[in-house]
Amino acid sequence: MSSPLHSLRAGIIGSGFIAPVHIEALLRIGVQVTAICGSERARHVAAQWDIPHVFTGHDFQSLVTSADVDVVHITSPNRHHHAQSLAALAAGKHVICEKPLAMTTRETSEIVEAARRSGKVFAVNYNVRFYPAVLQMRAMAQRGDLGEIIHVNGSYMQDWLLKETDYNWRVLASESGELRAVGDIGTHWLDTVGFILGSPVVELLADLSTYHHTRKRPVGEVQTFSNTAAAQTVDCSVDTEDFASVLLAFANGARGNLAVSQVAAGRKNCIRVEIYGTKQSVWWDSENPDLLHYGRRDEANATPLRASAGFTDAAGYTDYPAGHAEGFPDGFKMLYRSIYTAIAGGQSDALFADAIAGHEEVRLCEAILKSHRERRWVTL
Repeated sequence: MSSPLHSLRAGIIGSGFIAPVHIEALLRIGVQVTAICGSERARHVAAQWDIPHVFTGHDFQSLVTSADVDVVHITSPNRHHHAQSLAALAAGKHVICEKPLAMTTRETSEIVEAARRSGKVFAVNYNVRFYPAVLQMRAMAQRGDLGEIIHVNGSYMQDWLLKETDYNWRVLASESGELRAVGDIGTHWLDTVGFILGSPVVELLADLSTYHHTRKRPVGEVQTFSNTAAAQTVDCSVDTEDFASVLLAFANGARGNLAVSQVAAGRKNCIRVEIYGTKQSVWWDSENPDLLHYGRRDEANATPLRASAGFTDAAGYTDYPAGHAEGFPDGFKMLYRSIYTAIAGGQSDALFADAIAGHEEVRLCEAILKSHRERRWVTL
């Protein structure tokens, strides 16, 4: 018998940019947020969202062992994901971890095994899966509406690290892992396309590049997407990539190419996915999330609007009528509704990424890094 979602209690590890995104989405589906831990900023976030229990000093052990927490959300820097995931599972909690799951496949393998032994729900926060347009594309591709998939084209572009004075912990390999642009946003595209096609990458060729080898690091804590130009700074060597290009071969025979950049002027947070089949094509841009574009050889192209004809396969993942835009925050809401339904013992759609999916994305990242360093195609 399933439990109501409002009976479940979430604890948030981390207090940076993405933590309030988790909190807002949870409150929208009726889940209680009862605890948060992080830096002193956690007190500010707790006050803003009326969270009763605050653990400062990054005291995640107190949060994961709290009797007032059923589900742990990990929103901390990447290097902490491994230890915090294992601690939460050991404490008997369900876990939702931000991507990437951990820094290396050695670490992610340990999490996969711990999650399997625990019997708890473990999810990785690949939220792009839950845009209605993505779910529509997935249904079309797997039903055969597009025909045989020939190739996939796409990109994930941002400009928030365009300037030398732009800085965030993600630029340091010691904090985020050896891949930054690919690891931070490219994995969202890779997970999304694999989810749509139902087919993994089996071979790839990658080229990575860093434009700013030195950045101006502000003295003190810096929030993601914040303006750091006026802060007091010190020079900081950068050991992660600003942009990348990846050629891909999928198990179903399709080919693909991905461009990733965090130095793309004017692109704030733009994911583009274009899928070309023998019957028709479909493409989507996250900065215009309610529109899909169908391309045809012998008849008129079409651009259906979410919640209208031609967009019917995602009907269960949209709450508002056509013309009432649903975007970034709504995808998190739908993702957590899916995960928490599984946690509550209800009928789950099982569309969210689990620990195994998180492990596979890190394995893909390691192959991309290997390809770049050895200047060759790498087989997975």
